[in-house]
Amino acid sequence: MSFAKEYEFLTEIGIQPRNSGCFVNGVWKGSGSVVSSVNPANNKPIAEVVEASPQDYEEGMKACFEASKIWMQLPAPKRGEIVRQIGDALRAKLEYLGRLLSLEMGKILPEGIGEVQEVIDMCDFAVGLSRQLNGSVIPSERPNHMMLEMWNPLGVVGVITAFNFPCAVLGWNACIALVCGNCVVWKGAPTTPLITIAMTKLVGEVLEKNNLPAAIFTSFCGGAEIGQAIAKDTRIPLVSFTGSSKVGLSVQQTVSQRFGKCLLELSGNNALIVMDDADIKLAVRSVLFAAVGTAGQRCTTCRRLLVHEKVYDSVVDQLLEAYKQVKIGDPLEKGTLLGPLHTRASRENFENGIKVIKSQGGKILTGGSVIESEGNFVQPTIVEISPSADVVKEELFGPVLYVLKFKTFEEAVEINNSVPQGLSSSVFTRSPEVIFKWIGPKGSDCGIVNVNIPTNGAEIGGAFGGEKGTGGGREAGSDSWKQYMRRSTCTINYGSELPLAQGINFG
Repeated sequence: MSFAKEYEFLTEIGIQPRNSGCFVNGVWKGSGSVVSSVNPANNKPIAEVVEASPQDYEEGMKACFEASKIWMQLPAPKRGEIVRQIGDALRAKLEYLGRLLSLEMGKILPEGIGEVQEVIDMCDFAVGLSRQLNGSVIPSERPNHMMLEMWNPLGVVGVITAFNFPCAVLGWNACIALVCGNCVVWKGAPTTPLITIAMTKLVGEVLEKNNLPAAIFTSFCGGAEIGQAIAKDTRIPLVSFTGSSKVGLSVQQTVSQRFGKCLLELSGNNALIVMDDADIKLAVRSVLFAAVGTAGQRCTTCRRLLVHEKVYDSVVDQLLEAYKQVKIGDPLEKGTLLGPLHTRASRENFENGIKVIKSQGGKILTGGSVIESEGNFVQPTIVEISPSADVVKEELFGPVLYVLKFKTFEEAVEINNSVPQGLSSSVFTRSPEVIFKWIGPKGSDCGIVNVNIPTNGAEIGGAFGGEKGTGGGREAGSDSWKQYMRRSTCTINYGSELPLAQGINFG
């Protein structure tokens, strides 16, 4: 078996026509099902992967748990140095990895390369963080006593990632988990196994070069069986899960039953509000890529466009004109803005979703159909619909934008907050009063609250995540690192007396 000519570049990042899908104690193996990774642009196989079996999982976890005893004792700046080297290894293969990501997931090449760059940036962020894992010194009310906080590693962190960001989400979690002193067990999405393997190979090479146990970073390609094993495993104190609210709730319940901790990044149903004083051209440009980028498969995709009645017609007209210019096609081709949906099932969900939208009074302004081809291509779609329609409360994971009209800012906030999800939100306005209401206690109820920028494109320096059905987790920047460690409040008596025991003679 050999690669088709256009896939030969994959050998540069360690991918073969047939690959073992488990990195267990420094050895590549796999004794589970054989699956094919498929190019969503034509639904043809790229390469085969042998997935993990329960036996592979248990062998890998044993080794990882033992390796954690070594890794957590390394000084944090030394751990940071290892993560720095991982970043350099990714830099050296940036173009290849980005191309693989676009090929296997379906996002356009600039997005594929940009996503790998985000992991590199997270490595840099984590290197600095490795010297700043600071606790507090707290004044004690007792004489000759000191109180302080110590932050120690959890041990092993489980990371379960989704197909839409198969690299970035790993970076947000693993880079910080590693510098905090934890080993990482990674289960990539079942439909993006090649990027899981390519990333793991680079990390494994860095660990080997530094004479460290390879089991510090353990990864599995596999399906729900492996995810359930991670959720149930008492050796994994923290499970970070990215996916749907439905599956995330199941993971949380399983982990909670053993008193483990969860970090959940789940569904989004993000609104962008255009006020009557907004810069309309800026808003339209922002909406276009926020709604169409990654074929609407970002958790931060703009799904609801709320437009003030005074500028409604102008905004919709300009947006429809912009949609006409969207180039749909092979994500690896220069100039493509909209690639395919990730799977055939995604395309079917799109078709079914359009039927439901029409049944609930939605008016298709543009798009609304699949594109007949070998791949999973659909038309970017704009729908005029009532904010009270049930379908608006759900997340249709595709390039479908609901356009909703409002009269007052308070009404727009109410519509924004009316859905079960609470990830990202944005308002376009020139009014300081509106801005500060928007980011205040009676404004957006989301974890990401933007002004004059789209709902997508979060920076790693801030904590990423959302409220309500989005799960409440926070990844990447700010003080997100605290989730990957355990806090101890320590009281030290450096005197010779115990204040509470004064007046008692102990002989």
